[in-house]
Amino acid sequence: MDYAASIRERLPGVRKSTGFKQLLTKLDYLPDSQRDVIVEAYEFGAKAHAGQRRMSGEPYISHPVAVASILADLHLDSESIAAAILHDVLEDTSTDMPTIEEEFGTEIATLVDGVSKLDQLSFNNRTEAQVESFRKMMLAMVEDIRVILVKLADRLHNMQTLDALPPEKRRRIAKETLEIYAPISNRLGINWLKTELEELGFRYAYPFRSRVIEKTLQKAQGNQRQIVKRLSDRLRRALRNAGINVTVQGRKKHLYSIYKKMFRKKRALSEVVDVFGFRLIVDDVDTCYRTLGLVHQLYKPMPGRFKDYIAIPRVNGYQSLHTTLFGPNGIPIEVQIRTREMDRVAEGGIASHWQYKAADGTVVSPQARAREWLASISEIQTATDSEEFMEHVKVDLFPDKVYVFTPRGDILRLPRGATCVDFAYAVHTDVGNRCVAAKINRRLAPLRTVIKNGQTVEIVTSKRAHPNANWVNFVATAKARYHIRQYLKNLRRDEAIELGRKLLNQALRDYGTTIRKISRKRLKSLLEEFALGKTVELYEQIGLGERLAPLVAQVLVQSSGIGPDVSAKQSAITIAGTEGMVVRYGRCCLPIPGDDIMGYMSSGRGVVIHRNTCGNLVEFSKQPNKWISVEWEPDIKTDFSAEIRVEVSHKPGMLAEVATRIADAGSNIEQVSLNEGDEEDGGQGADLMFTILVADRAALARVIRQIRTLPGVKRVIRPCA
Repeated sequence: MDYAASIRERLPGVRKSTGFKQLLTKLDYLPDSQRDVIVEAYEFGAKAHAGQRRMSGEPYISHPVAVASILADLHLDSESIAAAILHDVLEDTSTDMPTIEEEFGTEIATLVDGVSKLDQLSFNNRTEAQVESFRKMMLAMVEDIRVILVKLADRLHNMQTLDALPPEKRRRIAKETLEIYAPISNRLGINWLKTELEELGFRYAYPFRSRVIEKTLQKAQGNQRQIVKRLSDRLRRALRNAGINVTVQGRKKHLYSIYKKMFRKKRALSEVVDVFGFRLIVDDVDTCYRTLGLVHQLYKPMPGRFKDYIAIPRVNGYQSLHTTLFGPNGIPIEVQIRTREMDRVAEGGIASHWQYKAADGTVVSPQARAREWLASISEIQTATDSEEFMEHVKVDLFPDKVYVFTPRGDILRLPRGATCVDFAYAVHTDVGNRCVAAKINRRLAPLRTVIKNGQTVEIVTSKRAHPNANWVNFVATAKARYHIRQYLKNLRRDEAIELGRKLLNQALRDYGTTIRKISRKRLKSLLEEFALGKTVELYEQIGLGERLAPLVAQVLVQSSGIGPDVSAKQSAITIAGTEGMVVRYGRCCLPIPGDDIMGYMSSGRGVVIHRNTCGNLVEFSKQPNKWISVEWEPDIKTDFSAEIRVEVSHKPGMLAEVATRIADAGSNIEQVSLNEGDEEDGGQGADLMFTILVADRAALARVIRQIRTLPGVKRVIRPCA
């Protein structure tokens, strides 16, 4: 008696379950002891889900069994298949995690928990729920890649039974499948799963478009079969005459791939449908290249349409030669040439690891590449914003790649649109953080330069360099964007802590004391009152304007019986222009050294410096407790932005003459704009607005004097809000 028959004899309930009987027949690659675990999981799951039904009316247990059956097709291990059968018991039954762990062990329980949906958290909206659930799924995948394989199989069966749901819910789930799950399948190299998810997702997300393409394909099918057969026979005959053992497959066109090609290449449906695809599978790599030469002798290749994914595999480990030929009557023929091993990996991707033992290093390539990707996900998992995390990962789920070389000849794969900064971070995080310039094919190039296929890129670094906030605006990779933001967050935090310490000490001086003179017991009591763990957290909140230093100082000293020190001189925070992101200068008045200034504590932004003559002081005066006394540090070496308005006669070359005078005075122009004169002066005048860089008021006065002596200049003023 075979194993499946013995189980049916032992468990009468199995006889009624067609799905589980089919699953048992697929498990012959596992030893009996491991199949016993799967049978126990089925018994447990069937009992837990007893009485529950799906929207289609079927017993609920049919769904987890179908998911397990999909994984059995991938020849996954017994733990994965048992977890698939149990994957909904935590969410949909009263079973808890300790029970599963006691019955089936830690490994299976962890897999079940990783796949279970996120139902214990409350969310403000659907988008937040979706991205947080996605985040949990990705991070669980980092821990164990089998989690995502179970999740993908779960999504595939849900898509196969989507008809039972209302139309609106079908569309939402289908679009989510196209945006998230199909790209993940592709990223892991599981081609057949990606294709099925895309076809089902396209059918339910865009039903009308799907039907139109399907009808067009059906009309063309009869004629296409004859052409495919004739071309297949000719290719097979020519290659076998050359002594090549080849399997020729006419590739079936998929609706979603046709739709994507129409959309991407802006082609009509008839142009895309009339493209014929063939897959030539041979014994080894040498034969792949021999086959390519013979195919090019049979039909002329289209220029620029050859891709060698054997020498440079895709990011998911896919390897093949791609070429497009001019067939009979000019019909385009797309040909893929690969070995049998490459074909297996192309279809199974990372899942092929469980089907066969690796014979050489190339076979485990999808595993290595997937691990590399998951390592990068693990690196950015500390991002606190779920939507930001999802944005990072989705960048890597659509790998339209370019291939570039390091000076040593190593190949790096980057998304199309990647810049030299992306390349630097791809080499190493430290290289990215310290890069100052780049050389492309030995020529200096700006760091924001977009790199192209085949270029050799070299990065120039400096120990004193650090990431620039502007880089975030043009980098294309998740890794670069994440590390730049992390550096800026840490830098801003350090600056906020330093500023907060200064502000609190300044406020305490009004009471004749300092932070060092406050007892540890009192400081600890204050931190507990504010629900903070460390003093630096208090400084950070003060520096960012989230707490006001005078109020914190008052709370600190009130229990000590210390009153305001009337003899204490009112101290001011000194501004050097090098404080970084927690000290900003009001765009309304653009203060510069020499101006009388005040500081305004803006919540979450730190201190904003304004001139005492700024028009916004009237509005801000309603919150006097947010104002702090500030003064300029002597001998500041930094340049500051200042604005001047130059009223001139409207004549040719006036803008150039004023700009020359500004340069002669030793100042640089940041921005310039021109306003035509109004009707009162007959349109004879114009206002030139300049934003220039100056060291202080004295330097600005020199610039203004230089401009005033120019013929045609009526007035030069420094505007203020």
